[in-house]
Amino acid sequence: MPNKKTYQLSFIVLIIILILCFFMNISLGSVSIPLKDIFNSLTGNPTGQETWQHIIQNYRLPKSLTAIIVGSGLGISGLLMQTLFRNPLAGPFVLGISSGASLGVALVILGSGVFGGIFASLFISKWGVVIAASLGSFLVLLAVLMVSIKVRDTMAILIIGLMFASITAAIVSVLSYFGSAEQLQQYIFWGFGSLGNLSWHDVLILFLIYGLGIIISILSIKPLNTLLLGENYAKSLGLNIKQSRLIIIIATSLLAGTITAFTGPIAFIGLAIPHITRQVFNTSNHKILLPAVFIFGAIVMLICDSIAQLPNSDFTLPINAITSLVGAPVVIWLLVRKRKMIF
Repeated sequence: MPNKKTYQLSFIVLIIILILCFFMNISLGSVSIPLKDIFNSLTGNPTGQETWQHIIQNYRLPKSLTAIIVGSGLGISGLLMQTLFRNPLAGPFVLGISSGASLGVALVILGSGVFGGIFASLFISKWGVVIAASLGSFLVLLAVLMVSIKVRDTMAILIIGLMFASITAAIVSVLSYFGSAEQLQQYIFWGFGSLGNLSWHDVLILFLIYGLGIIISILSIKPLNTLLLGENYAKSLGLNIKQSRLIIIIATSLLAGTITAFTGPIAFIGLAIPHITRQVFNTSNHKILLPAVFIFGAIVMLICDSIAQLPNSDFTLPINAITSLVGAPVVIWLLVRKRKMIF
């Protein structure tokens, strides 16, 4: 097992990589901006070109911060779900949160094909989609929370969450059948995920809710470590299983639900980042895993967004596709090399 100094050195290296990826993400795009000008812009000094200043301050900086929030938030929520259900295939959307958000957006975009123009009017503004996704996630969360209070078995909650996801997916399919080609295209584009459509005001709201989810996650470190021993043993140590389970579900919902509402569903990060972190740090202690997942998730998301930008090109690839194409082979390689999962 690595000692304390090894972990400290690993965190220092990861933080340096995170800073480099942050500046790289701001630098790359349809127009490459020198790092010197980026540093000057961030420190309040004028850059070489006024256009670069506008691009950095109003587009690339909020997008990079959003990437850090999305990567770290989904990574931590995935870690919470994998520990709660003791299932390596559990992710942040296993409770049906993403499906609920998708249903809310589908009602707004595709609903006019079934209900007339009632829901279509909401799509006039970007906030209509955000509110619809948030309400969809909240309703599914409410249903899962009601179930979690009455159900003793944690695995039963996992199955119920999957059933909620199936129900919402079926409703979305019905709405898609009646939707027009233009509406379907709008819905599909939302499903691709996007980090670059948020203003500073949007980022602030996202950060506040995300921050609350992070605080709850940090307060859950001790219960998470206890749950690794099994629910029966955790009870014998005095852990309130129902209360801890409820808190963990709320933290996951705040992180994954809010991120999905603002950026769309983003695959891979929540499922794979905890595995990558466990393999690299060779530990199951959440005091180490939680900050490590935070940094790893942010790094991977920044790298994927930089690739999606197609530097020196006017095209931008769907971030959802890039996260899976870049990340999945890395996870496969790590698991084959280690030949075991630390859990």
